[in-house]
Amino acid sequence: TLNYDIMARFRRRTCIILLLFILFICSIMMALKTLRPDRAGFGDPFGLGLLPELQQRTVLLDSKQNLLNRAQGDTVTRVSNLHSIAVNTMKASMSSVKKLEEELASPNYNFHIFYYTWYGNPQFDGKYIHWNHPLLPHWDPKIANNYPKGRHNPPEDIGANFYPELGSYSSKDPTVIEAHMKQMRTASTGVIVLSWYPPGMADENGEPTDDLVPVVLDYAHKYNLKVTFHIEPYKDRDDRSMYHNVKYIIDKYGSHPAFYRHKTSTGRLLPMFYVYDSYVTIPEIWANLLTVSGSQSIRNTPYDALFIALLVEERHKHDIHRSGFDGMYTYFATNGFSYGSSHHNWASLKAFCDSNNLMFIPSVGPGYIDTSIRPWNNHNTRNRVNGKYYETAFSAALLVRPEIISITSFNEWHEGTQIEKAVPKRTGQVVYLDYKPHKPNVYLELTQKWSEKYRKEQEQWLM
Repeated sequence: TLNYDIMARFRRRTCIILLLFILFICSIMMALKTLRPDRAGFGDPFGLGLLPELQQRTVLLDSKQNLLNRAQGDTVTRVSNLHSIAVNTMKASMSSVKKLEEELASPNYNFHIFYYTWYGNPQFDGKYIHWNHPLLPHWDPKIANNYPKGRHNPPEDIGANFYPELGSYSSKDPTVIEAHMKQMRTASTGVIVLSWYPPGMADENGEPTDDLVPVVLDYAHKYNLKVTFHIEPYKDRDDRSMYHNVKYIIDKYGSHPAFYRHKTSTGRLLPMFYVYDSYVTIPEIWANLLTVSGSQSIRNTPYDALFIALLVEERHKHDIHRSGFDGMYTYFATNGFSYGSSHHNWASLKAFCDSNNLMFIPSVGPGYIDTSIRPWNNHNTRNRVNGKYYETAFSAALLVRPEIISITSFNEWHEGTQIEKAVPKRTGQVVYLDYKPHKPNVYLELTQKWSEKYRKEQEQWLM
């Protein structure tokens, strides 16, 4: 019995000790648990919060793993998002284009409009370009002394008699280029005749602009317009340099969807080049380039095109024919200024072209005034007469049933031939002309009106 009692007490004591030991261990476990970081999850090293260096290494490992996990998840999400964005963009683009086509007049690819990208301002170009045009002296020194000298001081004082709605803008400003494309499309013109100098060259008051051509092409394409080139006169322009110019333009821009090609009567699709001041170069030089037997002949090569010469005097029509040009245009918006720009001569010029297999492209304009840069040239000013002058020019052009009509101009502000939107403006020294009593878009509307009239009449001619 004594042994039994001793053994019983021993077991109780052992149980109590074990129980106390277990309670002690549990207490320690609970105490240590309270020291673990709150963010510790399953699998974290025990007591991580007490070991800063290990914590940092583990955090880095965690971060890499989290980034990997996130990247894997993001890849799926990104693919999904890109697909969604692509679909939405395509829908939005299609919707935008469709809406644009519904809102704007359809382009008339037989209406070509002269366009200039030579303007600049401090924001985009570091200085004003062309808006600060100098006052050009009269060629007679005796008369020249009677007129002011100097140059214009933008933005309030610009080298123009009208003031653009867009202000003294830069031709490099994408919002300006797009606004211009929309205006030209609103006017129902179809082909932009872009003033062009070879790379690195410019007019005497400007800067090189060839680098702008891709931007113009892109925005033109957005508005379903086409672009052709108005090759300006530059020093030593001849048959050889022109061959290189044409090759450069076609190689660099010819594959763009907005690059203009004209369908000839024989069904060929050929680029077209307007050549300003072509009469400065003698016919023999042009014939080297433009006739089949010429030493620099471009005919029947990948660079063959339609070349349109400027006709100023009546005798130029024979020179143009001998030179090998494909047609002629008259450019100037001043009725009576030259033989070519006089409306009453267009019928005989068209007859000459028809008999010699040439294109006749009359140029119509809304008016003319360049006294802001040529203060002595009042006698060539042609008042717009609230749009009547412009409509008279269109009427004269339609009478000769031309295949193409050219418009001088969209934005030649120096000579006041622009149809771009203009607004009333008055400064301390200058009161600009404007389109009142009409709205700033009146000449765009008139162009659209005559584009539709031309289309209807052309259907009758073809019948």
